[in-house]
Amino acid sequence: MWTNVRLISFPIFFCLLFVALQRLVDSQLNSSDNRCGCVCVQVDPNGQCQRTECGLQYSDMDQASSCPIPNPPEWPALLQIPGPNYRAVRTDVLTSGDLPDASCRSLGSCPATTLVTGNNQSLGEFLKGSMFSTSFTPDDPQGSFATNVVGTETYPERYNYLEPAFASALPLYNIQSQCTSNSTFSISINQSSTSRDIELRCVQGLYLWRNSSSEVNSELYKGYRKGNSEEKINEFVAAYDFLNSDGNTFNVTVWYNSTYKNYSTGAPMSLLRIPRSVNLASNAYLQFLQGSGTKMLLEFVKEMPKPETKLKIDLSSLLGTLFFTWVILQLFPVVLTSLVYEKQQKLRVMMKMHGLGDGPYWMISYAYFLVISLLYMLCFVIFGSVIGLKFFTLNDYSIQLVFYFIYINLQISMAFLVAAVFSSVKTASVIGYILVFGTGLLGGFLFESFVEDESFPRGWIIVMELYPGFSLYRGLYEFGQYSFRANYMGTDGMRWGNLSDSTNGMREVLIIIFVEWLVVLFFAYYVDQVSSSGAGKSPLFFLKNFRKKPQSSFRRPSLQRQGSKVFVQMDKPDVTQELNVIRFIHLYEELFLFFFGFLIFFSFFISPEGEWLEQLLLEPSTSHPIICDDLKKIYPARDGNPEKFAVRGLSLALARGECFGMLGPNGAGKTSLINMMIGLTKPTSGTAYVQGLDIRTYMDTIYTSMGVCPQHDLLWETLTGREHLLFYGRLKNLRGSALNQAVEESLKSVNLFHGGVADKQAGKYSGGMKRRLSVAISLIGDPKVVYMDEPSTGLDPASRNSLWNVVKRAKKDRAIILTTHSMEEAEALCDRLGIFVDGSLQCVGNAKELKARYGGSYIFTMTTSVNHEEEVENMVRHLSPSANKIYQISGTQKFELPKQEVRIADVFQAVENAKTKFTVFAWGLVDTTLEDVFIKVARGAQAFNILS
Repeated sequence: MWTNVRLISFPIFFCLLFVALQRLVDSQLNSSDNRCGCVCVQVDPNGQCQRTECGLQYSDMDQASSCPIPNPPEWPALLQIPGPNYRAVRTDVLTSGDLPDASCRSLGSCPATTLVTGNNQSLGEFLKGSMFSTSFTPDDPQGSFATNVVGTETYPERYNYLEPAFASALPLYNIQSQCTSNSTFSISINQSSTSRDIELRCVQGLYLWRNSSSEVNSELYKGYRKGNSEEKINEFVAAYDFLNSDGNTFNVTVWYNSTYKNYSTGAPMSLLRIPRSVNLASNAYLQFLQGSGTKMLLEFVKEMPKPETKLKIDLSSLLGTLFFTWVILQLFPVVLTSLVYEKQQKLRVMMKMHGLGDGPYWMISYAYFLVISLLYMLCFVIFGSVIGLKFFTLNDYSIQLVFYFIYINLQISMAFLVAAVFSSVKTASVIGYILVFGTGLLGGFLFESFVEDESFPRGWIIVMELYPGFSLYRGLYEFGQYSFRANYMGTDGMRWGNLSDSTNGMREVLIIIFVEWLVVLFFAYYVDQVSSSGAGKSPLFFLKNFRKKPQSSFRRPSLQRQGSKVFVQMDKPDVTQELNVIRFIHLYEELFLFFFGFLIFFSFFISPEGEWLEQLLLEPSTSHPIICDDLKKIYPARDGNPEKFAVRGLSLALARGECFGMLGPNGAGKTSLINMMIGLTKPTSGTAYVQGLDIRTYMDTIYTSMGVCPQHDLLWETLTGREHLLFYGRLKNLRGSALNQAVEESLKSVNLFHGGVADKQAGKYSGGMKRRLSVAISLIGDPKVVYMDEPSTGLDPASRNSLWNVVKRAKKDRAIILTTHSMEEAEALCDRLGIFVDGSLQCVGNAKELKARYGGSYIFTMTTSVNHEEEVENMVRHLSPSANKIYQISGTQKFELPKQEVRIADVFQAVENAKTKFTVFAWGLVDTTLEDVFIKVARGAQAFNILS
């Protein structure tokens, strides 16, 4: 719960951070240095200001944008003319012969060049000649600005409340057909209650004809300003394509330079000095029609009136795209690591083995992550709206709801799909967070530049948006753009009607993420079925409905035996007897099937619905809940090693109420056998039946009646012991009081009830407590078949005895397979034992039978001085000529005496006689133990395998 609370509160931190930064930025933007300029116009005798006036006339460039301007000033319409060192000249790139030589740059006499083209060259030549002015009247500079071509190299600003050309120290240029020697002079400009002297220089205007628009475009491109370097900059004033203009039609395209930037700050300039360029072409065409005496005057340009405004920048709209991308994508590694954790700890398999199907697991997990994600996004949007972030408040909430809802579903589906690739939580977490921050950075510094570049193909934008991270970034980018403009201009943010705008990418993003959600969800489920869920399924598992319907559970295939199997049976009569039991079961079921074949003819007379027959066929046909039928597991060769035979044709039948103990050295194949029985791995050949159901086809049904205590504890560290049992009890269909009673009894039976242990997190349990909890989990819900893989490992003697009592009570009416290395545990719990060596079953029987069959001897031990060792050995040979010395060191000797040759009374008498002849430090006579039998069988089998 606290983990989820911390997760959901994460976006609140970013929202509060934006609020703090917003207040800081607002305080700086609206400081006196950035507000409209003011001066004191009336001072009293004490030097105190009586009256202050504020306005545009008292403001500098930075302050002008916030001033009220009820009557904007009128400014001359100027051309944007390149500086003397930037004007186009003939170079190795621009090779046209009519361009001026580059030597003019050293003299500062380079002309300002304009390119002209069109379909009618004669008309174009006339029009370009009419654009020149021949003189400038210094006595009336204001009027001359309307009739002459005047320009500036000063960079334009975002506004023209104050024309920067008249505020800078750079000169103005008058373009004429030919400049005279005295064509540079100073003029006085009176504007906005200010007077300023400005230098006016004459510059020669050069209009060059080109044969096509492609030639014009090529030269403009080659002279393009690249970066801040002055090398090879060849700028043109403008270019005109008069197209199909003639005496009846005026059609012109104007190229103009919109690339000027303030390279000291990197800020682009948005106001273009294009009106004069358009006026020149229009005026020239008017003179073509009406004569040279007709002029279309462009006297001034001015801004729209505006009230006093405050400088405002909404940081959430400006920077929110990047940061909010990180906020939303942060859910991805959270979901991914949670899924991989269940996979790494094998908790998913554990739940499946206790009856949780894939469908319910997916529904529950998906719903849980969806609820957490929805709460996360609701807190994000609601809190951001409450504290006033324009990113949320100005955009339509219904669009935000649809966008966020679809995307978090896509994100959860992606986590399910990607989780199939990882098996380590640490690796998944690292890769997940790399994707989070990498996506945000790539979106902010790469993808966004492509989106804003109108020349970039829209199709490639859509291709990039197929990556879910870029789709998220594009959606948030659109929200940010609309809220930023709405905040700045006082309009509405994004509405549903805006989705049809050509520049709005939200509609295509919604379509992409919705389709991807459905596709990814389908493939995630498919990959999960194939690669996860224990042994997995065939890649074509979805075609099972089109295959032949499988036979009923009791119709099992006939036994197939290899020659090697017959050889083993001849040497192992107890194993052969177990095989005969399997054959008898099959024969019984074939007769059972034959008998019911006759009854099918009468089924509709007895019950037209056939319910009685269906119910009978589904019941187990034998009293053996577990049957292994020639079960084999072979691991393929790898890394130069030969293939490994883990299980070699095991045939075994367990009756109800029986606990079968599997003994064997490490690597004998015991765990491999259990893994096949519980569905973790698939058998290479053969099969097994649990409750009459084939493990190859009915594993999902088998899980509902099966309990497992794995070799390693598979527990949630954050859940308590009681919560574990409640969860697994519900999987076994326990409800209400029955569930609570079963949990209480289970906790008491394994000594986890008292002292608050039951309500303690499993991660804080000792190894023995975890083991007892695993045993309790395997038995809850009354499973009919239970597998226990070394259940008493790590337990103290008292806890082990208590656990043994639990297992003894659990044997009633259920079959248990138990693996152990403790001979004492095997004798105490198991009704029958099987010794497993090198993948095959060497012997089967109860403890007494095995000791009688493989341990028909006494172990005699005597310790004397080294000098009397020979006398001891002679005494033993006299008692039993077939005695076998199995141990000797420092006077201590151990002999194996066949029982048929020795009487215990004779041994006692011989020892008493020996004591009269030499000193006997210690002696003993014991029957063969189960451990001796195990060692003898294991060594014999290993020696046989080595020889064979």
